[in-house]
Amino acid sequence: MAEMLEMRGVSKVFPGVRALDAVNFTARRGEIHALMGENGAGKSTLIKVLTGAEPRDGGEVLLDGQPIRPRSPKDAQRVGISTVYQEVNLVPNLSVAENLFLGRQPTLLGAIRWRAMNRRAAEALNRLNLRIDVTRDLGTYSIAVQQMVAIARALDVKVKLLILDEPTSSLDAGEVHELFAVLRTLREQRLGIIFVTHFLDQVYEVSDRITVLRNGKLVGEHETKALPRDQLVAKMMGRELAALVSERPARDEAQAAQKRVLLSARKLGRRGAIEPFDLDIAEGEVVGLAGLLGSGRTEMARLLFGIDRADTGEISIDGRPVHLTSPRRAIAERFGFCPEDRKTQGIIPDLTVRENIILALQASKGFIRAFSRRRQLELANHYIKALSIAARDAEQPVKNLSGGNQQKVILARWLASDPRLLILDEPTRGIDVGAKADIQKLVLSLCEQGKAVVFISSELEEVVRCGDRIVVMRDRRKIDELSGEGIDEHDILRTIARASA
Repeated sequence: MAEMLEMRGVSKVFPGVRALDAVNFTARRGEIHALMGENGAGKSTLIKVLTGAEPRDGGEVLLDGQPIRPRSPKDAQRVGISTVYQEVNLVPNLSVAENLFLGRQPTLLGAIRWRAMNRRAAEALNRLNLRIDVTRDLGTYSIAVQQMVAIARALDVKVKLLILDEPTSSLDAGEVHELFAVLRTLREQRLGIIFVTHFLDQVYEVSDRITVLRNGKLVGEHETKALPRDQLVAKMMGRELAALVSERPARDEAQAAQKRVLLSARKLGRRGAIEPFDLDIAEGEVVGLAGLLGSGRTEMARLLFGIDRADTGEISIDGRPVHLTSPRRAIAERFGFCPEDRKTQGIIPDLTVRENIILALQASKGFIRAFSRRRQLELANHYIKALSIAARDAEQPVKNLSGGNQQKVILARWLASDPRLLILDEPTRGIDVGAKADIQKLVLSLCEQGKAVVFISSELEEVVRCGDRIVVMRDRRKIDELSGEGIDEHDILRTIARASA
């Protein structure tokens, strides 16, 4: 098949970051082309450049052999390129028909032709084998139906190339099956489709070709059926299987089996977020969560800390059933949580180091029993010294610290509350080697003190080094649990990549 879209040597530079480095990408009529890569690989930037949301700094883009340079997504639509994003960008309190034709309603003498619009809306949805009442508010329908409406809207502008950015992230298995049936129909209609996702099973189920990006560079383009899963995983993560050898510290299996179970989850799950799973976490144990981005690691952590409410299953703590309906409830059980995005979910940037450190402990006691300023300074200075936080003093605004030191402040916040279980989601992302080593040592020392730790990291070497047991995640479900001597990165990658039973 001839290339409909050709992107040649496309580059994009942001201040201090080369987001795209001379990337080549092609798309053909009548194919579904998966665009793969870990977080920061350049997928979103490539889509933004293609659709005119960001100007490119180098290279050229050809559509049907003609050079194009869209200056906005609306420009891209004019030449036949439409995008449907992960978050449905429609108006829930308007009807389905109104959403389909928002901004381009059929009119006569300045008045909207409602009957004609409703008829055309029904015809557009029939193309996707979706038959619903188009006069009902969009918000009354499921996320899956809203996703179909967004696709129908994108197709109604004489589209040649349809870009789907994580379209299945909020869908259950049945809804994904229905969406894929629609995509296959569109493929038969000679539409070109770019499919951005993190779900390996879905890529192998529906795509024809795969392009892999890593750190803004093209790693390779492959026919899907010719690329084994383990090779795809290795290309995405930048680690060849032969090089994945790391030593695991000695573990006393007999001693581990005698540790008291702190938390026990049975059939815990949340529709659209993570499939039901079983998990035990013992005192003095580090449980590592391993998997690609989007595998369900963070979703599991959010359920365990009560940020999201489970709609199936149950949790027991010290053998008694509990309902973790909120982070406040988890904190009352002496749980702590360091989120992946420390900038927006971790630090309070305009507060001082002292104020950030005492935040969780003060919240657990209530603001009626406020700590004295002297006690706050004692706590803050203790953890500044203990964690080697490079701050001028405890009154320095936390936003002025480096990323690694901000991460240490968040850790200090939870350590000050003396947690029994500490959940760490990517605690070493984006920080320097020295700070990484400090945090890894801290995790192991907490284990020695009898505290339980859930440790999430995209760097498999870290998971292997720190974890007593490793829970392997893929496509929003727990697929295996590894323990014992000799576990290495190769074992984890092989488990992630293997086909579903």
